[in-house]
Amino acid sequence: MNAIRLILPILLAAAWSSASAETIRFEDATAMLGTSCAQDIDTNCRGVNPDTRLKDCLSRNQDALSPQCKNDYGRAFDAIQKRVAARSAVAKLCERDVAKLCGGIQKGESGKALDCLLAGPRGMSINCSKAIAEAGYR
Repeated sequence: MNAIRLILPILLAAAWSSASAETIRFEDATAMLGTSCAQDIDTNCRGVNPDTRLKDCLSRNQDALSPQCKNDYGRAFDAIQKRVAARSAVAKLCERDVAKLCGGIQKGESGKALDCLLAGPRGMSINCSKAIAEAGYR
């Protein structure tokens, strides 16, 4: 169980850099993975880095996994990938909104741009607003 407590925060941090509707929070995806697969990870994947290698390890050991882990690990990793994709899409989908609503913010200052957009300027496009919500920033 200690291994899973070390793995999940690292997995969460690795995935945090984050397009699809109905994404779930990183915390929820990793909680699902921890709840369903802690024993399986401890038994079959101890010491595996929690990036994509953990998913590969669970895939390779699918025959030895508990039914609950078999059911949930793919969903958890897919949810993380969707959230990462959604976060990556924000910059592109909101580029015009930043230029129009957040004067003075230079390209590449994504943190400042996001702060400006989250402050709720009037006139934000529907696509940008939706992208921000799907990325979990609101």
